[in-house]
Amino acid sequence: MTWTPLLLTDPSPCLRWLVLRDLLADADDFGEAQELAHLRESDPLVVNLLSFQESDGSWQPGGLSEASHGGSRILATAFALTRLGFLGFDQSHPAVQNGAAYLFAQQRSDGSWPMPAEAEIDTEESLPKSRDEHSMIPLQTALPLRGLASCGYATDPRSERAYDWLLEQRLEDGAWPTGIASGVYRYVGGYRRLAHSRWGCRSNTTAALICLASHPERRSGPEARRALDLLLGRETQEEATLGFEVARLVGAEPPRGFLTFFARFDLGLILSLCSQIGASAEDERIAAMLAFVRSRQGAHGLWQYAARPQVSRWVTFDLLRSIAGLDKNEGWLSLEPRTPFQPYPRRKKRF
Repeated sequence: MTWTPLLLTDPSPCLRWLVLRDLLADADDFGEAQELAHLRESDPLVVNLLSFQESDGSWQPGGLSEASHGGSRILATAFALTRLGFLGFDQSHPAVQNGAAYLFAQQRSDGSWPMPAEAEIDTEESLPKSRDEHSMIPLQTALPLRGLASCGYATDPRSERAYDWLLEQRLEDGAWPTGIASGVYRYVGGYRRLAHSRWGCRSNTTAALICLASHPERRSGPEARRALDLLLGRETQEEATLGFEVARLVGAEPPRGFLTFFARFDLGLILSLCSQIGASAEDERIAAMLAFVRSRQGAHGLWQYAARPQVSRWVTFDLLRSIAGLDKNEGWLSLEPRTPFQPYPRRKKRF
C-alpha cells in the first residue's frame, strides 16, 4: 500500500482523519485519529467554508466560488452542507445544524423545495425562458436533500417527505425526467440522455440516486437499483473527469449549473454509488470500470486529477474507499442489456 504514507502525511487533518477512519482497520485505536478529530475544524478547507456562512445558517450564492450555483441561496447552502458531509461533519456540528435549519425552513408542505429563481438552463435546448413555466424539476429537491442526507439527516421526518416527493416524480422506466413544463416532459439534451430511457435525464437521475444512496434503508431498495442500472448503461471511460465530483467537494472545482450540475460523467462518482447501493464487482460493467480505473493508478498508488493536481490525494482516497466497498458487496448484478450508447446518434439520410 504505497499510498498509505502519502495520504497520512497530507496537510489536511480532514483527509488524514478520513483515511484512518475509512481505509485503515481499527482506526479508533489510533491515538492520532482521536487527535485529528479535534484538529479538523482548523483545516483551511473547513475554515474557509464556514467563513461564508450567514447568521441565518445559509450560504450566499457566489460565496463558495466565483460560480453562483444558479443564483439560489438554497442551492448554495445545500452544496455547503454536502461539502461538510464529505469532509466528515454531521448534525452534531453547530454549522451543520444551522444550515439544516435554514433548508428545512424553506421546504414546502409537500416535501419539495421551491424552484431556483435563476437556475442555469442549457441554451441549446430550447427550454422556456420563464422559470414559471416549469412546474417541476427533480433537481430542485434532490440537491437540497443531498446536502441534508450527507450530514446525517436522511431519516429525519422532513427529509423522508422529500424522498417521497422525489419518488413521485419518477418515470415508469425508473429514471427521473428533465422536468415538466406546460404539462409535458421537457426535452433531454443528448449529453444527459440515458441509454434505455425515452424521457430520463442523467443529471436528474444521478442527483436522485445520490440521495437514495445516502439513506440507510432506501439505498438497497428497487428504486435505487433500477436507477443505477440505467446509469450503468452509459459505458464510457473518460479519464479527464475521473474524480471531478471529489474535486468539486473540496473546493477545487466550482459548483456550476443546475440542469447541467451532473453533466460530466465521473466514473469515480459512479463507483461510489455502486459501492453504497451494494452492487457487485462481479457485474461485467462494474468490472470493466474497475479495470479501467485501476489501470490509471500511478506507480506510487495515487490517481492523478490532471486539471487540479492538488486534489489527487483526495481523489485517491475516495476511489480506494469505493473499491474497498465494492470488494465487500456480493449478490446484485445489473439487468440492463449492454447497448452501445451515443449522446447524439447520427440520423439516417432520407436520400
